[in-house]
Amino acid sequence: MALLAHISKRLALSYVLDWIVIIGIAAVGAGFWKKHPNHRPFSPVDPDISFPYVEHEKISTGLLVTIALVIPALVTLFVSLVFAPGFGVSRGKPKSFIWRMKLWDWNTAWMGLGLALATTFFFTEGLKNVIGRPRPDLLSRCNLDPATVEQYALGGEGSQLPLWNLLISSTACRQPDASKLNDGFASFPSGHSSFSWAGMFYLTLFLCSKVSITIPYLLPYTYESSIRDGIGSDQGLLDGDSNNSKHEVFPSTKGTSVPLREQAAAPPTYLFILPLICISIPAYVASTRFSDFRHHGFDIIFGSLMGAIIAYISFRMYHLPIRRGAGWSWGPRSVSRAWGIGVGTQGYTDGGESLTKKRDLEASNGPGNPALVSSSEP
Repeated sequence: MALLAHISKRLALSYVLDWIVIIGIAAVGAGFWKKHPNHRPFSPVDPDISFPYVEHEKISTGLLVTIALVIPALVTLFVSLVFAPGFGVSRGKPKSFIWRMKLWDWNTAWMGLGLALATTFFFTEGLKNVIGRPRPDLLSRCNLDPATVEQYALGGEGSQLPLWNLLISSTACRQPDASKLNDGFASFPSGHSSFSWAGMFYLTLFLCSKVSITIPYLLPYTYESSIRDGIGSDQGLLDGDSNNSKHEVFPSTKGTSVPLREQAAAPPTYLFILPLICISIPAYVASTRFSDFRHHGFDIIFGSLMGAIIAYISFRMYHLPIRRGAGWSWGPRSVSRAWGIGVGTQGYTDGGESLTKKRDLEASNGPGNPALVSSSEP
């Protein structure tokens, strides 16, 4: 309880609302999942939907949840509580502050993961219901009677054409299991592909940010940095203090010349094992949907891209870019901006307020005014 004693209730409630919104998105997706999809007309002689029905899938729904949700949740929890906030912040800080940093990192890690999976679930199930594309194994599920198939032809005059040119409705199916038949019209997009890529690609970005696995680049600034610039958090904000203090994270090179060759270096190759494993898992999951005759190729490609894109957007909602994040998340919202920032105001943290005050002072007093320095660096 002592760890949370200094955190503003108003600030905490704003993040509780975030969780409610994330859960709400997932709940709407669950509603889509329970609804019957649209039954798109199909051809009884279409070879693309004539594959056999596989009883036992290689990746079950339970295993999919473990891959996309449970594993990323446990890994991010372990990294946040064991390795965060890192050596740049840990030195000389009290344990209570360090543990608030760990809890903050854990919260942002799970919020990003929750947003990625909930949004992916929402769009996947919504698109399945609206489009209602037949799966590759639909005819095996349908169990048509060839003698009566022409009675269910659609298209008016089209019913006079040969059988190979007919489109029929799902009412021609003799499948007694309604859920099995309904699932046969849920091919686009691939839920296994989108969900696994959303969870594991988010975990990939998270781990890359923690150990700085990125393409080498030249720093556009010196190594001297504040906690907001270099790590993305602020002790004063977590303590409920609205003042923004500047802390030096890296040894200052201000006033010295740093050779270009010493400003960037490739990470050790063995570190690429982490993202390689994380990316290989959803790639395998997606491939099983093709070999199990559950989805067409485009369904799998679209689902994988959708899950990866949503994962990237969700990661960036709560974390700094990998190249600039130093393994840390965005700073917490300020107490005065827990529920909104107002029109024309930049940033939710006190760092944003300081920058606004700095620009206002510079506009009124001119650059280099002593009041400007004192206002931004108390």
